[in-house]
This record gives sequence, C-alpha cells and structure tokens, in this order.
Amino acid sequence: MALDEIDKKILRLLQVDAHYTLKDIANKINLSLTPVHDRVKRLEKEGVIEKYVSILNKKKLGNNLTVYCQVTLIKQTYDTSEGFNQSILNLPEVVECNYVSGNFDYMLKIIIPDMESYHYFHQQKLSILPEVSQINTVFVISEVKSTTVLPI
Repeated sequence: MALDEIDKKILRLLQVDAHYTLKDIANKINLSLTPVHDRVKRLEKEGVIEKYVSILNKKKLGNNLTVYCQVTLIKQTYDTSEGFNQSILNLPEVVECNYVSGNFDYMLKIIIPDMESYHYFHQQKLSILPEVSQINTVFVISEVKSTTVLPI
C-alpha cells in the first residue's frame, strides 16, 4: 500500500497519542474532518493501523525487572519450533518473542517483578519446556530508550 504524506502525518500523530480525535488530527494537519475520517478508516481496513492500545507503566504495576533470554532449541525443526511457539503464547511474562538468526534460535523479552520471580519463571516455566536446550539471560540495568513509535 502506498502512503502519501497526509497518511504519514496521520500515522505519526496517532502513534504519539491514539486519543487524538479525528477533529484534533484534522486541525493539526489542516484538513477537513471527512477526509481525515476516510483516511483513518482506510488505514485501519488495510491493516496499517492494527489496533489502539494503552501503554502501561510497568514499574507502577510492580514489574521492575526486564530480562532478555536467548533460547536455543534442542533441534531446529518445524515441529520443535511450533511446539515452542505455542508454549510461549501461554506465558504472559513474555512480552516479545522473536525467532532470530545467529548463535541461538529465539530472543525473548520478559517483564517481571523481581529476581525471585524471574528465578521461578526460569526454573518452573521456561527451562521445563521440552524444546528448550539452552537459555542465556541478560538483565536490563537501565532502560535508555523504549518506544512504540515506528519511523515513518
């Protein structure tokens, strides 16, 4: 799908604040309400805008530890990967899971309250998955940048 400059302006605004009304957007980009409405609906229909969400403050919710895990599977077959994928979908602590290239198979981002919680997660949820061969863990000391805004 080709995006023109007006589409891009709309998307930039919505990424910063999904609470903007169509009227707010129209005023900010100097366009009338109807074309803004039509463009937003088209962007939603075509899947450019997938959904609208609220971004929560993890620390205020008691989730003070961010962990990255590099996971190596016992073998690199379709069935092994699919089994792992399905298991990960049921672990709410895992907020991102990516199948990657390199020296390991998956990179997980885990948000969890503290080290004790991570220890439990590691021992009782992640390492017991039958597809897992090895886990390397990295703990975030300080978050420098975290955004959901994509470059457009």
